[in-house]
Amino acid sequence: MFRQQSFAAAGGKLYVVATPIGNLDDITYRAVRVLREVDWIAAEDTRHTRKLLAHFGIATPLISCHEHNEATRAAELVARLQKGESGALVSDAGLPGIADPGAQLVRAAVERGIPVVPVPGASAALAALVVSGLPTKRFRFVGFLPRQSRERARALDRLKTATDTLLFYEAPHRLAETLEALLAVLGDRRAVLARELTKVHEEIVRGSLTEILALVRAEGVRGECTLVVEGADEEGDAAQEDVWWEGLSVAEHVAAYEARGLTRKEAMKAVARDRGVSKREVYAALLDSAR
Repeated sequence: MFRQQSFAAAGGKLYVVATPIGNLDDITYRAVRVLREVDWIAAEDTRHTRKLLAHFGIATPLISCHEHNEATRAAELVARLQKGESGALVSDAGLPGIADPGAQLVRAAVERGIPVVPVPGASAALAALVVSGLPTKRFRFVGFLPRQSRERARALDRLKTATDTLLFYEAPHRLAETLEALLAVLGDRRAVLARELTKVHEEIVRGSLTEILALVRAEGVRGECTLVVEGADEEGDAAQEDVWWEGLSVAEHVAAYEARGLTRKEAMKAVARDRGVSKREVYAALLDSAR
C-alpha cells in the first residue's frame, strides 16, 4: 500500500546521519547541528563516535546499536521515537546501513510510521568510484564478498556478465585472496584500489587486476580498502569470456591463469570450475601432459 511520509506526524524523527570516512572536515554543517539537537545518537561503536562528538563539542547521549544487538535495540529506540523523542543513527564511518548496521532500525521506524530523514555525506564507495576513471553512468555496490571460497565464487559468477562498474569493500588481510577470486572469475579487467580514502595515507592505485594483485603481494596493504572493477563488455565480450579457454588443453588452461597472476593451486581451482570437473581430474590431466 502506498504511504506518504509525513513530516508533521506526531512523535519524533529518526535522522540517518553520514559521518566522515577519515578527514573530519568532511562532516556537514547540517550533520553537526542534527547531532547536537537530537535526544540521543545510536552508534555502531560508542567509543569511536564519542571521539567524533568530542571534536565538535557535542554532548548528546550515545546508545550502542551494532550488528549483535540491533534487532533488540531497534524495538527500544522505536518506542522512544513514538513517545516524541528524536534520534540520530550513525555508523563508524560513512552512511549507516551501507555494509554497516542500521537497516533494521530504519525498517522498524518506517513500519511504525516514524519519519526517517536522510542527512547525506561521505561514502567510501562513491568517493572511490568518482576518482577511479572507470565508467560512472551505471554501477553496482557489492560490498563485502562472502568469506568462504565457494560462496564467493558463486557471488562472482552472478556478476560475470554485469556491465555495471562494480564496487567492493575488503579488509586488508583478505585483499589478495579477493583479488585472486576476481581475476579467476571475471578475468583481467581494469580496476582501482582506493585505500585509506581522505586520510593521511590515502592511496589510489589504478591498473589491471593482475597488476594490483602483484603490488599487493609484493608490498602488502594496510587500512580500509575499496575496489572498483570494470564491468563486462556491453558488446558481448562477457559472453565470450565464459568460453575463452575453448580449444586449450588443461595444461594450457592452467598456464593461462598462472599468467594472470594466480598460483598453481589457484589456477587449478579456476580451471576445475570453468570445466565443471574436480580438482583431482585437473591434477591428473597435468600429470599426463608432463609425461
